[in-house]
Formats: sequence, structure tokens, C-alpha cells
Amino acid sequence: MSDLFWPGDERAGSLLSDAAWLAAMESVEAAWLAALVEAGVAPAAAQHPVSGLIGADDVASIATGAESGGNPAIGLVALLRRRLPVEPARWLHRGLTSQDVIDTGLMLCLRDTLHRIAGEQRRQLQTLIMIIETHGDAAQVGRTLTQHAVPITFGVTATGWLTGIADAAEAVAALLPTLPVQLGGAAGTLAASTELARLRGLDRPAEVSWRLIESTAARLGLAARPPWHVARAPLTRVADALVGCTDACGHLAADVATLSRPEIGELAEGTGGGSSTMPHKRNPALSVLIRRAALAAPAQASVVHLAAATAVDQRPDGAWHAEWAALRDLGRRSVTATAQTTELLAGLRIDGERMAANLAAAEGVRAEQRSMIELVRGEPDPDYRGASTLFVHAAVRRGRRLLEETT
Repeated sequence: MSDLFWPGDERAGSLLSDAAWLAAMESVEAAWLAALVEAGVAPAAAQHPVSGLIGADDVASIATGAESGGNPAIGLVALLRRRLPVEPARWLHRGLTSQDVIDTGLMLCLRDTLHRIAGEQRRQLQTLIMIIETHGDAAQVGRTLTQHAVPITFGVTATGWLTGIADAAEAVAALLPTLPVQLGGAAGTLAASTELARLRGLDRPAEVSWRLIESTAARLGLAARPPWHVARAPLTRVADALVGCTDACGHLAADVATLSRPEIGELAEGTGGGSSTMPHKRNPALSVLIRRAALAAPAQASVVHLAAATAVDQRPDGAWHAEWAALRDLGRRSVTATAQTTELLAGLRIDGERMAANLAAAEGVRAEQRSMIELVRGEPDPDYRGASTLFVHAAVRRGRRLLEETT
């Protein structure tokens, strides 16, 4: 995919694309049908492969038909039934509702998205550790509220980046095993599958319905949990994790953009972007695009939270529908931003000599130290780094631990 006004969108590939989401929904139908047969709710004759029956060529027709029913699951089920033999077609989707198929398909797509982000975060942690070990001792002027503050090292700056990426990586890693199926039927009671189990003479039909959830979840590699049609924490948690990823990337990119200003010149992107009219410019294009994603992400996540807050009855009217595009865009743009951040770090140019020169030229950076010496007489520490070395080393250890845990 590509997006003319979201440069870099192609980095997300097919993640959360229309075709990928439809394929995930098809996988949900396949897993549920297999679970029905396994439990004895559907007859053995209903077993049939439900894979590859829907393709990219079907996206347009399903999308066009979705308006009449309000969602694309209706057209998907109708098309699958036309392409299946009679008995599997009769049993396909029995006990489910459209929201089950769309929500669970979305969870499969989000899982792939988070796995991609986790891979990018691993590469970022590796690169940041290498940068800190190579350039961490470079003397730099610390800046607070845009002004020179006290002496620091570049390791302190890079540790801020490493900490942010590590925080985001931990949130993603913790979330991945918890992504659940959504299987509730018309009103979240699985009444239809329970009734089918009763009519088929199965013992404890309500428990059969719960086993259907567990069996389908196991087939899809998702977690089993009771229906959450109007309790949308599974999606708000994903949205929050994605925003955390773009927050961390945005912070890093903002520092790079600032420190690459010509009057500062301490950092530079490996390959700066050009200008349509000023050939001398090497704009920090990746940093700009990463910051763009970080600025846009909270608004996209807010749609997911607003939808969760306004979900009504047993199935929402409009709130559920609002989530789809918000999560698609948030997911793809988070992948794009993390991939751009990986590239930014890999090519980052670090000018230690310029850092030292800026520190030497900074006025007042020893004022705090002098006030300490006036309080307790003694010789000044020429570096005045405080406990920063301990903090830097602790951050590097944490980064290494995360890499080991996710190997």
C-alpha cells in the first residue's frame, strides 16, 4: 500500500489493509466452523477448509455492499457460503454475529502489527545500546526549557531515548499474549450455539459454548475470554500501547530535529531530505515524519476511547463502527513511525567535537555547581556529571535484559 499524504506508509506493507482484515475474518469463520464440528454441534459433513476462498479481488464488491448492512462481515459470510459446499455453507457462521467476526479479525491484524513493532523495537534497543557504548561519554550541554542548564553527557540524552523505547517495548510485550477472541453471538450470550448444542443432545450445552470459545481461540492463537461487545478495554489497551510507541519515537525524533539545527549541529540524519527550492538544505525528513505520527496518534486513540465510553446496550450503534478506521490508521502509522525510527538511529551522525564546543561556549552552566561549593567549601568536580553514569549503565542493563527476554 501507499498513501500520497502519509509518506512512508508503504513500510507497513499489508498490515491492517482491507485484504488482510478480510483474510483474518475468513480465518475466524474457519476456526469457528472447525470448533462447531469438533464439539459435535455441527455434523462431520460440515467440516471443510475455509481458507483462500476470499481474496484481494473481492475487497471492492464486499466494501460496496457493506453500506446496506453497516459492516463488511455480512457480505463476507454471503460470499463464503456461495463458494462452499452445501453442508459447510449451512453451518458457517452459526452462533456468531458480525461483530464477533470483525473484532476477532481485528485482533489477528493487531497482533501482526504489534509483532512488527516489537521487532523494530528490538533493533532500536540494540542500536541505542551501541550508540551509548560508543558515544555515551561525549560531553554535552544539558538544556532545560530551551536554555542551557548544566553539563551532561550524550549518554544522558540517549538514555532518555532508550528508556522511552524500553517502556514502549515492555507495554507491547505484555499486551501480545492477552489479545482475546470476541465470540458472543447476537447479544453476547452465545444463545444460538447453546441452543444448537441442546438440540443436538449434548450435555451441559452452555459449557459447550464456552468450549467453543476456547477451541476457536486456540486455533487462532488468541486468548479466550467472555464476550466484550461493549467492554472495549481490549482495544483501548492496544490503542494506548500504540500511542506509547509513537510517544517514544516522537521524543527521540524531536531531539534529533532540534540538535541537528545548523546553529547546534550536534546530530544529523544519515541522509537528510532535500528541498524543492533550496538545494543547500538537508532537512531532517525522517525526524519530521516521525514527529508527525506522534502528533496524530493521540487523536486517533481518542476515537477508540470515545467509542468505548459511548458503547451502549449489548452491541453499540456507531461507536463500534468508529473504531475501525481509527485503529487501522493508528496501527499502520505506528508501524511506519517505528520503522522510520529504526532507520533514523541506524544512520544517526553524532558530532562529539561540536557537543564539546557548544558546552565550552555555554555561559552559566557551572552556576549550580558554584552554589554547591559556596555551601560546602571544596574543589569543583571538573565533569559535574552527578550520578548520571549510574543511570546510563542501569538503562543499558535494562535494554540488554529486554533483548534477552524477547529472544
